[in-house]
Amino acid sequence: MALSEFAIRNAKPREKPYRLADSEGLHLFVQPHGSKSWQMRYRFQGKENVLSFGKYPLVTLAEARRKRDEARKLLADDVDPAAQRKLDKIAAANAARQTFGLIAEEYIERLEAERAAAATISKTRWLLLDLAKPLGKRPIKDIHPAEILDILKKIEKSGRRETARRLRGTISSVFKLAIVTLRAETDPTVPLRGALLAPAAKGRAAITDERQFGALLRNIDDYDGWPTITAALKFLALTCVRPGEVRGAERHEIDLEKAVWHIPAKRMKMRQPHDVPLSKQAIGVLQDIWPLSEGGKLVFPSVRSFHKPLSDNAFNAALRRMGYSKDEVTAHGFRVSASSILNSRGYDPDVIEAVLAHQDKNAIRRTYNRATYWEQRVQLMQEWADLLDELRPM
Repeated sequence: MALSEFAIRNAKPREKPYRLADSEGLHLFVQPHGSKSWQMRYRFQGKENVLSFGKYPLVTLAEARRKRDEARKLLADDVDPAAQRKLDKIAAANAARQTFGLIAEEYIERLEAERAAAATISKTRWLLLDLAKPLGKRPIKDIHPAEILDILKKIEKSGRRETARRLRGTISSVFKLAIVTLRAETDPTVPLRGALLAPAAKGRAAITDERQFGALLRNIDDYDGWPTITAALKFLALTCVRPGEVRGAERHEIDLEKAVWHIPAKRMKMRQPHDVPLSKQAIGVLQDIWPLSEGGKLVFPSVRSFHKPLSDNAFNAALRRMGYSKDEVTAHGFRVSASSILNSRGYDPDVIEAVLAHQDKNAIRRTYNRATYWEQRVQLMQEWADLLDELRPM
């Protein structure tokens, strides 16, 4: 006869342990000290075994019967439920060790192995290990979109919209790694697309008026700071590259005889090597500054250390000392100035884009442009340098 809740509650302890049978192998095991637990006796491959389902009343009669039925289904499939339980416990323990934090660390290690830029690795580490810290110890399979959104919204409300959007993308990259390595099945950031406010558009502060840009060039010429910084600012204006590419320029990259600067892919934003045609004026800047870096590898070494590049803020700090505010001009804004002035003068936009090393989304056209526009870029860089000479006295 099957057990009832009344019979279970009123089962009294005896001098020795005893069992109250329910049905199909399930029974209540009552200990002399009064503890009651659910067990199931079964035979598998000729051997008798006992499976425990937990203590009563934590596990109710209905729950015990459900667990018994699950065990019977396994037996019908010729699976030992006790062995399956051990496997399930191992799988659960492994899942608990597959935390977001551990996979995030693995993702960062992959970036390092792929030789991503140091700045990229540092930013990714900050995003995943600092901003996404609440996810760190969570099993990656258990993370839901709502908890990611909560983190992102807090960042967004602090005014850092771009950071929130970038964090969503970086978290997504970790989940994609987990998916391809069979440690997750879905990316919970996918439903969050469109959930965040778009970053407020904010361009690089730049001078686009030719007369004002000429005045800036004169101020750089007259700047009484460290010669390396003055030379680097001139070189920045002449080459139309990014500030970090000038700061990290190494002597072996410069071919003075062929008038070309070979920037390796690892220092380029788009991870593609970029050759910069050097005008006569750019060569002149290098020849003036060359003796100051003799014996080292950097073209524009730091003021404080011969073996370290200029700091991230060196250019902008010099511009501030010249009297320019951050809303008037930044070092990165030199590229905006060049693009605006050259486009306004009617130069070929495709050649200008090639000079600025902007990535064309079409891979075939990107390769074609690099091969086709070299002569045009050489000519444009010299004409740009000549134009800067004209703008100085204005």
